[in-house]
Amino acid sequence: MNAQVETVIDLDAIAHNVRVLRGFAQGAAVMVVVKADGYNHGAVQVARAALGAGARELGVTTVAEALELRAAGIDAPILCWLNTIDADYGAAILADVEIGVSSLEQVRVVEQAARKTGRTATISLKVDTGLNRNGVSVTEYPQVLAAVRALVDDRVLRLRGIFSHLAHADEPGNPAIDRQRERFLEAVALAKEHGLQPELIHLSNSAATLTRPDLHFDLVRPGIAVYGLSPIPELGDFGLRPAMTLQAEVTLVKRVAAGEGVSYGHRWIAPRDTTVALVPAGYADGVFRSLSGRFEVWLGGALRRNVGRVCMDQFMVDLGDNVGNVRAGDRAVLFGGGAGHPHALDWARLLDTIDYEIVCSPRGRAVRRYVGTGR
Repeated sequence: MNAQVETVIDLDAIAHNVRVLRGFAQGAAVMVVVKADGYNHGAVQVARAALGAGARELGVTTVAEALELRAAGIDAPILCWLNTIDADYGAAILADVEIGVSSLEQVRVVEQAARKTGRTATISLKVDTGLNRNGVSVTEYPQVLAAVRALVDDRVLRLRGIFSHLAHADEPGNPAIDRQRERFLEAVALAKEHGLQPELIHLSNSAATLTRPDLHFDLVRPGIAVYGLSPIPELGDFGLRPAMTLQAEVTLVKRVAAGEGVSYGHRWIAPRDTTVALVPAGYADGVFRSLSGRFEVWLGGALRRNVGRVCMDQFMVDLGDNVGNVRAGDRAVLFGGGAGHPHALDWARLLDTIDYEIVCSPRGRAVRRYVGTGR
């Protein structure tokens, strides 16, 4: 049976996007970021498609996300970079998961886990170069380097990489990017002064991968671009293909007389005799209530505007004279990548947010379905 609401994930689009990104990377390795369950596309399936298309590594936030990939049989290098002090570092070490550390305290807890397991822990140092979020602070960095050097000498730790994250990558000409680049290179140089030689260094997210080849270094870490959404929409789509389509099956088509109100509060009154279709998806499924009366869906070969308030479980669209002969069982595309379809970016602009949030929003009764092979 078909799901009332579903996200259709095109694995061929994922593979296509990875190949596009490999072209932009110009020889740098590609680490595909599959955090947050692959930006709500399914981490395991996206990872397999991405690796099949030539990605070399995977990036996640937590140990738990990394272990999910290992449990699925994925043996590619995995870096996790945002964990609490009491995370299961021992499990990460035993599963050969690379751990990003951002403080001296984290170095110490990873050290304890390594000694307990009897295995050398693979780590990367995440340095703060100006985002002032996750990452080793400038003041603590020398202490971290001294501690890591001693632990590397004792074979408790293996230092695989040094990395950082950009604050203004979606503004390719912003001078803050160059400042972060210089701070990053200074951090790498200081590590080498301490006798630490990282195997690889990396800084580029999606936007920098696509627009700043001077930041590619050994490896790039694209996220949103893997899923076919441009990190800098004003510069175009870069040849990427959206991988997610959110759609729902029409439950009911009915006539509404002129002067009658539709949905809670009667915020919309029919200006004429018309036809409306009920779509069984609402804010419990990721259709934002604040979109009420402001968005369109692709239905019956045309764009149809939502009328009335979006409810927890449903919303209505105006079909007018229903020249497309829409009927119960037809599929309404809320956003996707097809010709004429609304785009996740359309919702983002209406909601004053970014399309990252839009593709992460489908939930509740939304069932994920995959198409394509990713080969």
